[in-house]
Amino acid sequence: MATYPHLLSPLDLGFTTLKNRVLMGSMHTGLEETGDWNRVAEFYATRARGGVALMVTGGIGPNLEGSVAPGAAMMTSDTDVKNHRVVTDRVHAAGGKIAMQILHAGRYAFGPKCVAPSAVKSPISPFPPNELDEAGIEKQIADIAEAARLAQQAGYDGVEVMGSEGYFINQFIVTHTNKRTDDWGGSYENRIRLPIEIVRRVREVTGPEFIIIYRLSMIDLVPNGSTFDEVVQLAQAIEAAGATIINTGIGWHEARIPTIATSVPRAAFAWVTQKLMGKVGIPVITSNRINTPEVAEQVLADGCADMVSLARPMLADPDFVAKAERGAGEMVTPCIACNQACLDHTFGGKLTSCLVNPRACHETELVVAQTQSSKRIAVVGAGPAGLSTALTAAERGHEVTLFEKDSEIGGQLNLAKQIPGKEEFHGLVDWYRRMVAASGLTLRLGTVASADDLAGFDEVVIATGVRPRDPGIPGSDAANVASYIDVLRGNVAPGKQVAVIGAGGIGFDVAEFLVHEGTSPTEDLPLWMREWGVADPAAHRGGLAPEGPTPEEPARDVTLLQRKKTKHGKGLGKTTGWIHRAALKMKDVNFVGGVNYERIDADGLHVSFGEARETPTVIAADTVVLCAGQEPERSLADALIARGITPHVIGGADVAAELDAKRAIDQGTRLAAAL
Repeated sequence: MATYPHLLSPLDLGFTTLKNRVLMGSMHTGLEETGDWNRVAEFYATRARGGVALMVTGGIGPNLEGSVAPGAAMMTSDTDVKNHRVVTDRVHAAGGKIAMQILHAGRYAFGPKCVAPSAVKSPISPFPPNELDEAGIEKQIADIAEAARLAQQAGYDGVEVMGSEGYFINQFIVTHTNKRTDDWGGSYENRIRLPIEIVRRVREVTGPEFIIIYRLSMIDLVPNGSTFDEVVQLAQAIEAAGATIINTGIGWHEARIPTIATSVPRAAFAWVTQKLMGKVGIPVITSNRINTPEVAEQVLADGCADMVSLARPMLADPDFVAKAERGAGEMVTPCIACNQACLDHTFGGKLTSCLVNPRACHETELVVAQTQSSKRIAVVGAGPAGLSTALTAAERGHEVTLFEKDSEIGGQLNLAKQIPGKEEFHGLVDWYRRMVAASGLTLRLGTVASADDLAGFDEVVIATGVRPRDPGIPGSDAANVASYIDVLRGNVAPGKQVAVIGAGGIGFDVAEFLVHEGTSPTEDLPLWMREWGVADPAAHRGGLAPEGPTPEEPARDVTLLQRKKTKHGKGLGKTTGWIHRAALKMKDVNFVGGVNYERIDADGLHVSFGEARETPTVIAADTVVLCAGQEPERSLADALIARGITPHVIGGADVAAELDAKRAIDQGTRLAAAL
């Protein structure tokens, strides 16, 4: 019997069969907008070769007003058909199937021409929408159906109609955004006319042997969202209108509840999809935070869905399914749900990639090929930069020796994994350990490499990381002061009142660590749901608990300080910073900015404010934790340079910009690909 019998079993759709139960969910990558259709095709074909049964593209606009932003990809012309044919031909040659997502953004569209059921402005867009009249609604329906017809002409096996996440169709469904009093508003039957008519018209123009996935918002997580009875009513109507599959959507983009960040428990919303099972006769897909074959198999075995949707895990490892098929699920590169190179890039207008796999969306440009001339390569430092260099170089056929002064690999990833909500880093370090063991490289743990140790190597890579920066505060050497490293390693037991100096990413992480004790909510779904105020939509409209978030009491009284006057966490991830801020505010963390650090003594941390150093204040603290930045650890690199040896210096040893694993892994991979 296969290791993953549910995951790897075929799914018969009647007119076609999917070879397994894995859908690659839709992601905005920015690839289509590059105009390099070979690059787009190679991205999808790489996943097809990796065994995924069906892929869904990023959202493609059906018209100008519905496009997510100016210049975003659309399917409106013969030229679009020709371009997309490059993608579908490549995917089919690789043995895969692919559907095009039709995404009408509605009031989320970033432009003055955006349209919506009512002129209700979105909190995440500066543009108020234009309310559609009857003719305008008909135009949107017709344009969506035409986009589906053109997608079929372009060779797609199907389309996904995006009806969730708070986009256009979703905006018609709930009274939160639909204030109409005509036949498209008011009663629930009127408000769901739009999705039903869209699916009916798409089926009409594409015929019976074409996959239509409808992305259904199962839990809105916004005020006045749908009840679960309404969700079931819509699902059944969508099935009757001609949909082939229903895919789960979770939460609106404007919802103030995290749904896919790393602090969200694995498969946190599979129970929502399971509630729909048996209520419709077509297959149902579940999604969100399913990132290993084991989790996916369990979700299916528990009857939560007929199929699983994996989006970002397919960035992390395009061979996810192939590895599962050969019983090597433990070798799947884990998606840690960090959002740093995927969603943060998307919302920042950059091309998507992946922190743990920098080749994602760069398949034609970052090529890892076998070397024609094997070299002896020394890599010093087994943090993310050193590991990515060593593993990539070994994969290419170089003879690699990896030196690490500690007794285990991982570097500061081993600090990150101590933070409640960052448990995925345990899996990442474990994966690196397995990859090192399988790579054939020589690992020398507990070894402080010297310049003498590195003599005779053809190439030397210095990835020695960072050291904490001394902020130079009088009294910072006192017994009640500790560095973040000592706190996270458990070398120091902080008191009940703690002042944290520095509100960058490390300061936020340390504050999270300090306010939690006991089970992390990320490891306990009911606890996490209480913390964020998530409820059963069968009991509470939109899935919002009437009492709101009810987090556990904080373990400590924490004050998070910074010199800057700007908002705390301004430099955190674009899509996750708000989560960290909200989590700390729920734990009553005191944010103090614009401070001068005067001194530390037994009373705590003495600060003042402004250039004139006014309003002297004592922040009472049993423990003061220093998170005041890092400096590159370059002593070995400097020693080598003094001997006339020019090493490659990467990661934190190159630039100590917070603890930037994304840059470190990308830099290490690219260096090794070029050696």
